Amino acid sequence: MLRTYLPVLLLLGFVMINAVLILGIAHLTVRPQPTAVKSQPYESGMSPLGDARDRFSVKFYLVAMLFIVFDIETVFMIPWGVYYRQLSCAVPMVGGACPVGQLSFFGLGEMLVFAAILVVGFVYVWKKGALTWD
Repeated sequence: MLRTYLPVLLLLGFVMINAVLILGIAHLTVRPQPTAVKSQPYESGMSPLGDARDRFSVKFYLVAMLFIVFDIETVFMIPWGVYYRQLSCAVPMVGGACPVGQLSFFGLGEMLVFAAILVVGFVYVWKKGALTWD
């Protein structure tokens, strides 16, 4: 059983030794030269405005959560698209095609239900005003 995991253990060992070696060489060869400009906060090519501890509007978090929800929606749609033919055939497929008269709308129906639930959620968020910026 150890032979099965030997390549993974070797890879992990190589990665850890490499990381320690690179950090050690950098620590030994580079002298820190702190300046006022280097110690100043820097974000996305712009000087920061205001305090980092300021409160953000809840709208930022709502938009982020909506992005995650609709991103996960696409993750669920990809396998459905791959298996659409199998889901829409009432009997096992023959030669990659559904036999005549055995077509069902189960595959389409389940995705329509899934999409309808998401649309109801989207309309709810829209009506609540989460997508409007003041």
